[in-house]
Amino acid sequence: MAIKQQEITDEYSIYNGDCIEVFSEYPDQSTDLWVYSPPFGGLYQYSSSERDLSNCLNRDEFFEHYKFVVAESARLIKPGRMVCVHCTDIPSGNTGLDSIYDFPGDIIRLHEKYDFKLVARRIIWKEPLTVRNRTMSKSLSHKCLTLDSTKTSIANADQLLTFRAKGINDLPVSHPTGLLNYAGSDKMPPENKEYEGWTGSQLQNKFSHWIWRQYASSVWMDIRIDNVLPHRDAKEDEEEKHCHPLQLDVIERIICLYSNPNEIVVTPFMGVGSEVYQAVKMGRKAIGAELKPSYYRQSAKNVAEAKIDIPQYQKGLFG
Repeated sequence: MAIKQQEITDEYSIYNGDCIEVFSEYPDQSTDLWVYSPPFGGLYQYSSSERDLSNCLNRDEFFEHYKFVVAESARLIKPGRMVCVHCTDIPSGNTGLDSIYDFPGDIIRLHEKYDFKLVARRIIWKEPLTVRNRTMSKSLSHKCLTLDSTKTSIANADQLLTFRAKGINDLPVSHPTGLLNYAGSDKMPPENKEYEGWTGSQLQNKFSHWIWRQYASSVWMDIRIDNVLPHRDAKEDEEEKHCHPLQLDVIERIICLYSNPNEIVVTPFMGVGSEVYQAVKMGRKAIGAELKPSYYRQSAKNVAEAKIDIPQYQKGLFG
C-alpha cells in the first residue's frame, strides 16, 4: 500500500497510509517521544480496511498486528526515552451481564517483550452519567440499580501507560524555570498563581509546584474531556461507531514532561491530528500516520491551525 497523501513541512510530516510502511523509511533511534491511542481492539470499528487493527477478529489477531507497531517504536525511539499509550479496559458486551477485559495489561506485557519498562500508569477519570449517555451501557443505568445492582458496573477510566525504552537518555528533559502552564480544569489557588513567571529559586516556585502535584498524581480527575480537536466532519459512514480524539490536556502534559523543544514526537494512529497539532503548538516537530482518508483530511485541516493557536507562554520558541 503506497502512501496516498502526505504533507511535509519544517514543523511536521503527516501521511495517509499504513504506519508500518511510513515508519520503515525512518532511521533507527531517530525519534524522541511516542504518544498515541491505539484502536481499542473489539470495542470500536473505525473503517473497513483489512489493515485497520479495529477489524481484527479476536485479541490474538489484534496483538499479532499491533506487535509490529511496538517493534517499530522500539527501533525508532532513542535510548531511555518514553512511549505513552492511551487505552482502557474493554467490556465484553452490553447485555447487563458483562465482564471486562484487561486490555492495558496485555499492552504492558507486549511492550515488556521489546525491552520497555512500565514507569507510570495514570488513571483518567470519567463522569459516569456522561459515559452512560454516550455508550448507552445497560450496567450504568439507574434503572439497572433499582432492579438488580449485582448487574451494575462502572464508568471505565482511561489509562495512560508510560514506558521507558532501554538504555540511558543522554539529553535530559529539563525545566530550569519549572512548569509554565497548567493543562486542566482545576482552579489554581491565588497564593500559587502569584508565582507565575517566577525565575528565582525553584524551591519557592509555588506556581510550578502546584502544577507538578497535579501531573505527578496517579489519578487525573482534572482532564477536560471535551477539550479536543474538531472531529465530527471526519465521520463518513455508518460502520464507524466512535470518533473521540485524545484530549489536548493529556497530550500537552505528556509532551511537556517527556520532550524538549524541537524534538520529534511520533503518533502512529494520528486520527484527526491531535498529537501532531499539540506538538507543533509546543515547539516540537511531529510525525503522524493515519490509515483512514477522512481522518487524514481532517488532521491536515487541524494541524494547519496549530501555529495560529500557539499560546503566549510558548511564543518565544518560534522566534
